[in-house]
Amino acid sequence: MLDRHVLLLNQNYEPLSVCRARRAIVLVMASKAEALESYDHRARAVSIAMRVPSVLRLNYYVRVKRREIPLTKRNVLRRDGGTCQYCGRRSSAMTTDHVVPRALQGGDSWENLVCACPECNARKGGRTPQQARMSLHRRPRKPNYFTFAVTGMAEVPDAWRQYLFLS
Repeated sequence: MLDRHVLLLNQNYEPLSVCRARRAIVLVMASKAEALESYDHRARAVSIAMRVPSVLRLNYYVRVKRREIPLTKRNVLRRDGGTCQYCGRRSSAMTTDHVVPRALQGGDSWENLVCACPECNARKGGRTPQQARMSLHRRPRKPNYFTFAVTGMAEVPDAWRQYLFLS
């Protein structure tokens, strides 16, 4: 119960990190954070019983240095959920495709790489999607660091969705 994940928000409701319930209870008891959402379970001590927090908001602002997500094939596949952005199929053998091919001055960037199945990648070839008469299901974009890290969790709790803008 005390090993459950808790979403930690900055004073301005910006997601900061994920911590364990044990750490969250310490922050609440020390008046450094307030619980916005709670799990159904209770944590009990000799003199106190409280609901286990699910989402915490710090009572003070913390400056955060922006972290970058490395542009790798694995991260592009993860961003697109392992789904081909041309046909929508999911399979274990996925590749990355340049929307604007390198031969046409398309570089390696989050906005130019998408997940594609080998068949669609071969069909598109060295052409743009318009030239190959193919359309993208979703326009590629650079993911947010924290949302990208949290969505890597097996399941994001429903109580967190409004704070992560996933609803």
